[in-house]
Amino acid sequence: PRLLLLLLPLGGFALLLPPPGAAEFSPSLDSDFTFTLPAGRKECFYQPMRKEASLELEYQVLDGAGLDVDFHLLSPKGETLVFDERKSDGVHTVETEDGDYMFCFDNTFSTISEKVIFFELILDNMGEDGQDQEDWKKYVTGTDLLDMKLEDILESINSVKARLSKSVQIQTLLRAFEARDRNIQESNFDRVNFWSMVNLGVMVVVSAVQVYMLKSLFEDKRKSRT
Repeated sequence: PRLLLLLLPLGGFALLLPPPGAAEFSPSLDSDFTFTLPAGRKECFYQPMRKEASLELEYQVLDGAGLDVDFHLLSPKGETLVFDERKSDGVHTVETEDGDYMFCFDNTFSTISEKVIFFELILDNMGEDGQDQEDWKKYVTGTDLLDMKLEDILESINSVKARLSKSVQIQTLLRAFEARDRNIQESNFDRVNFWSMVNLGVMVVVSAVQVYMLKSLFEDKRKSRT
């Protein structure tokens, strides 16, 4: 099952934590989040990580002028691991150590346009494999008689779950791409309608001016004859 992360805003910062009582059967967790970043603002999030785990983060700007944002990823020591300047999307993977990793989305360069941002976190090697196997051994009996191996069962289950998680991830990204493309199309549609109305208004004004000018020419000729 998909595990959602809890988001706790802290004055421009937020803390991402797994929900209380979450099971750790799988060593891989993922979560996605969409939020609106106002113009001239910067939002940061924290993600606790373990040593020798893996943090993969993908983000996309779904809506907003320019479809761009600044992105920072900092280690628990405060070192800048990733810096993207005015990018519309990005994918980054880092091997982690114990501590809180901070990633920020910066829209301070924009004074008018707010941005709608989608990001997804994939956390690998966050569970306890050894404890999982011990828990499974309690429910598997008669393996010698049935000529089964617990390791093969766990490997098969983890392989299936990894593929399902990958499928869910791809579907989530496709939905994000679809949302961004739909916003672009709607923006283009509004822009085309606006300039079409402007063009129509100019044509009406020009036509009226032409009729008035022609009418005034004939009126001048009639006056000169009399």
